[in-house]
Amino acid sequence: MNLKTVLNKDTISLHLKGASKPEIINELLDILVAAGKIQDRDAAHAAIMDREEKMSTGMKHGIAIPHGKSATVKDLVACIGISDAQIDFDTLDKEPCRIFIMTLSPLEKTGPHLQFLAEISLLFKSAEKRAEILKASTPEDIMRILAE
Repeated sequence: MNLKTVLNKDTISLHLKGASKPEIINELLDILVAAGKIQDRDAAHAAIMDREEKMSTGMKHGIAIPHGKSATVKDLVACIGISDAQIDFDTLDKEPCRIFIMTLSPLEKTGPHLQFLAEISLLFKSAEKRAEILKASTPEDIMRILAE
């Protein structure tokens, strides 16, 4: 999967303002709504929170990947948000997060969803990539880093 087909400068925010898990999730949903990627924000929110209640999507190394499946989208959609502050996101390593990748995919399509999650998790295993992402000053910088 080519991340450039899913992400663009309108789906990347470098300075999230939220101070908690629910605030970050809402801010990421706002990015997707503003970019025209989702129309039914309430349904998208319900899908993300349903998944979050089953098990936190806080991963390791300061990354969280809130995700869900919803009839509100026809194709996989995603956004990336970077927080200047460290946010408690109930991660596997108990460390706070600064990098957030949200994705929603259609109920009936599993392949793209799993492909996206696998590609993102591989990409962010690199400490160098994570550091570059945190230093990025524009959405275009993030796109370039993801494409490398």
